[in-house]
Amino acid sequence: MDIDQQCPKCKTTKYRNPKLKLYVNVCGHKLCQNCVDILFIRPSAACPECGTPLRRNDFRAQQFEDLIVEKEVDIRKRIVKIYNKREDDFSHEPDPLRSYNDYLEELETIVWNLANNVELEETNRKIEQYKKENEILIKKNAVKNSRDEEFVKSQIEAEGRESEERRAHFASALKEEEQSKLKEKEALLDDLISSSKSVDEIVASHKQVKKPSLFFKAAESHVFKLNKEEHVPLVFKETAPCYVYKPLEFENFGPQPPVAAVLRSKGYLSNIRSAQVLERAGGYSEEIACERALQEAFSALFT
Repeated sequence: MDIDQQCPKCKTTKYRNPKLKLYVNVCGHKLCQNCVDILFIRPSAACPECGTPLRRNDFRAQQFEDLIVEKEVDIRKRIVKIYNKREDDFSHEPDPLRSYNDYLEELETIVWNLANNVELEETNRKIEQYKKENEILIKKNAVKNSRDEEFVKSQIEAEGRESEERRAHFASALKEEEQSKLKEKEALLDDLISSSKSVDEIVASHKQVKKPSLFFKAAESHVFKLNKEEHVPLVFKETAPCYVYKPLEFENFGPQPPVAAVLRSKGYLSNIRSAQVLERAGGYSEEIACERALQEAFSALFT
């Protein structure tokens, strides 16, 4: 039984009530939905945990298991609406980047104080003073942020619609291609049944130059698209010859060490640790370690 998924007032748990829904208030304490309904029979009430005056709209559905994280997220959302300056708002400062970083540090300090109940009165006074001094700028940036959010939302919706159109187009192209192949097979069978020609001639007459599939054409016209007006054509690369491995020529300007093929037969591996199963699966063997040691030893003779 998970204690964190338990209402602290009525002690109902997820184990006893799988449909239990917990709500968190502004002071970071939680209650189940039934306890919230009972608590707010009147318009306002106090938090059962800390006595903070609350209203019903101060409660929201719990998203995180850790209430500290839940509280900090709620505080950050509230404070960011007030401390909503942008980097370009500091362009008039002697050192814009430094001023902006100091502003962000101040924002994090305020969030930390409120989330951890540190210097609450002083922090709240500071927030109220900032709101009064920057009231116009806060409203101006709120409008900008709202426009940016609407733009991002519209972009996401447009990408979603375009994705749905691509999927529908691909499904249609795939269906057409399957129907085309089925018709070709039926035509071939009809000719084999009714024609007086030989089988080889009939099969040869049905062989055609292989064309790009309809599904492939759909990918060319939809997946590789920069925008609604511009399309990037597919590039067909010519096949190249297969890679041929050439052993590395190692010149040590002296006697050549024994090759890997004779190391085991000559007893060179008697003092080499045996490779384990996992090491062999990765391509390691005793011969590799021994050959490397011998190459280094022979090279050291002439350095």
